[in-house]
Amino acid sequence: MKSERLLSILLLLQTRGLVPATELAERLEVSVRTIYRDVEALSASGVPVYTERGRHGGIALLPGFRTDVTGMTADEARALFVLATQGAHTALGLDRALGSALRKVMAALPEPHRPAAELTSRRILVDPVRWMSGPQPAVDLNELQSAVFADRRLRLRYRHSGSGGSHTYTVDPYGLVVKAGVWYLVADHRGTPRLYRADRVGSVTETGAPVIRRAGVELAEVWEALRRQVERRPAGVRVRARVRMQRLDMFARINAVQLTGEPVPQPDGEWAEVQLVFEVLRAVRQLLSFADSVEVLSPPEARAELAAAAEAVAAVYSGGTFSPASADAPG
Repeated sequence: MKSERLLSILLLLQTRGLVPATELAERLEVSVRTIYRDVEALSASGVPVYTERGRHGGIALLPGFRTDVTGMTADEARALFVLATQGAHTALGLDRALGSALRKVMAALPEPHRPAAELTSRRILVDPVRWMSGPQPAVDLNELQSAVFADRRLRLRYRHSGSGGSHTYTVDPYGLVVKAGVWYLVADHRGTPRLYRADRVGSVTETGAPVIRRAGVELAEVWEALRRQVERRPAGVRVRARVRMQRLDMFARINAVQLTGEPVPQPDGEWAEVQLVFEVLRAVRQLLSFADSVEVLSPPEARAELAAAAEAVAAVYSGGTFSPASADAPG
């Protein structure tokens, strides 16, 4: 453990330059006293490391010192080759750079670690897009990414869902986040954190003014708060239904977003009861794709909505006259 910690200190100093001992201690989860002992050990082994006292002091390497040691353990090497966000690299135009970087890492790995790392890349694949989600619209992130990295205030032309209208916002960006294949801009609008879907951004303009972020707040913190806010939104329509056991696995995959809690098998062994949440009542019609393998039990208005939709479908296929108005009727 000490050898790994010494290597971590060396790589941090090489990357960051002057680093306070308190920060090193916090990152490595040890005491400041331990950090100073580790620095003495590095110095004794020939590493040109020194400390600067004072309010703005810290620990640093002599200018020009570099090491080619990667310091990777076998598990760290394998972890690099499990690429959970392959689509993210492509969207950012970094897929070729990623491939090149991994080839360089592979060449730099100690010989005993290479087979395990290569095998991991061939045996483990993570697809972040959920089942049946449909193709995501193509998003050109070049302009948005460049604007975010410029650390300037941005003027967005943004289209809201459902309304079809666009509005202009001046925002202070924290960065970009990809979740389940969907890219979001995380930014403050008038000091309040907001999420903007990248595929709804019509145009991006740098204002020239420096970005104004809340002091001490980072992207990960803002994203976590916004994520919790979205997940705590009040439910739309709560639906109780039963699903035939032989279709339950497929049903759960397709309706994963709407499902709440775990399915409860019924005593007859043929059905399982499930709880779902839909944003609007009309959305329950998607359950018709399972025909008689799903029955909505409550609320009554959800049953009526499905009955009306089923009646309209039956009219189409029985040769009757279909009226769009009748399809929208509550029952």
